[in-house]
Amino acid sequence: MTTDYTPMWRELGLDITAHNTLLSVLGDAYSDIYLTQTNRPEGMAYFNFVMSEVHGLRIKELMEARNQGRKVIGCYCTFVPEEITLAAEAIHVGLCSGADFAMDEVEKYLPRNTCALIKSSMGFKLAKVCPYLECADMVVGENTCDGKKKAYETLGTMMDNLYVMDLPQMKSPEGKALLKAEFIRYKETVETLTGKTIDVAALKKGVTIANDKRKAMARLAALRHHRPLPISGLDALLINQVFFYDDPARFTASLNALCEELETRIAQEISVVPEGTPRILIAGCPMALPNWKLPAIIENSGAIIVSEESCVGERGCRNLVDDTADDLDGLMDALVDRYLAIDCAIFTPNTERIDHIEAMAKAAQADGVIQYTLNFCQPYAMETLPIEKSLETSGLPTLRIETDYSQEDMGQLQTRVEAFVELLK
Repeated sequence: MTTDYTPMWRELGLDITAHNTLLSVLGDAYSDIYLTQTNRPEGMAYFNFVMSEVHGLRIKELMEARNQGRKVIGCYCTFVPEEITLAAEAIHVGLCSGADFAMDEVEKYLPRNTCALIKSSMGFKLAKVCPYLECADMVVGENTCDGKKKAYETLGTMMDNLYVMDLPQMKSPEGKALLKAEFIRYKETVETLTGKTIDVAALKKGVTIANDKRKAMARLAALRHHRPLPISGLDALLINQVFFYDDPARFTASLNALCEELETRIAQEISVVPEGTPRILIAGCPMALPNWKLPAIIENSGAIIVSEESCVGERGCRNLVDDTADDLDGLMDALVDRYLAIDCAIFTPNTERIDHIEAMAKAAQADGVIQYTLNFCQPYAMETLPIEKSLETSGLPTLRIETDYSQEDMGQLQTRVEAFVELLK
């Protein structure tokens, strides 16, 4: 960042010293992991710029939008329907955190054996280091796992703008009815917050913006299936992470421009890795910014990541919303259908997730699957065994990794991943 944004951060109530520490760590990690890569597509320059200004220019844009009367809605989950937010001309940003911060303080409120993503999100609030959280007019949580559900009870005592959305646990008619009722409640809450009425035209506009963004992500995912491989898994993960923060129209245009470059690289047989490099699919927990630990280990161990079965990945942007209905009720049904198709581990039964992983691995020509689970994330941990058995039956090698955001297990993970990569070779 070349601009001094300290006055803006101070206005938001950030702890400037703690925030500067976070930015320093983030900058060093980004330089070490991303800027040391070779043969990167030129289009990644845009995403480098986004990262350099992730707490600067983007926050300034949000503040200016608020001054013009628009609302900022921060969300902790991909189940929160962005289409409704956009329909009210509000701004939708992700809030999940991927780094340890203020853990000593967090453990005064949450048990030590709480998953890293939940503790990190709480830590960013307690330490006052997240400008997205502090500039949000409404923060939306959701009752997915038990850990999040109970953590929101505590988080709700620290902010006066927390809204919690209930979610079904089964994909039944009753579950669908619950999700529709919750989406209607969210729509009404957003209308009250923004002073905007969400009619058919407005909702269709929101659907179009969100669908266009997902189409661009699907285009990128398909290009990663190729040999030669035109982009690293680390760069693709970064794009998946920026998906949750950037202006949607600008993001979509920038990603489509990058995809055009990747198509040219494929035609010219330009690859980021030598032929024969083991191809890995990562499946499991979301890798929120700046959680790059395991992907960096994988790609530094002589493998390449070709797909992510994750909320920060294909699970989070798979499927479009059918926009053909001409009435509000029909569009709301289409929204529910799209979001209920997400195969999050909160659902039971969830056999379709196994089918999706196998289909993704085949499409991406993956040689192996690494199942990534955050410590104490019970839903995804419970699904690792049936997934492993199914993949082994299909002849696809798997490795189960449980970790957190700390650096303490780096050596152990490096050893295990290197052994797995050697097996694939």
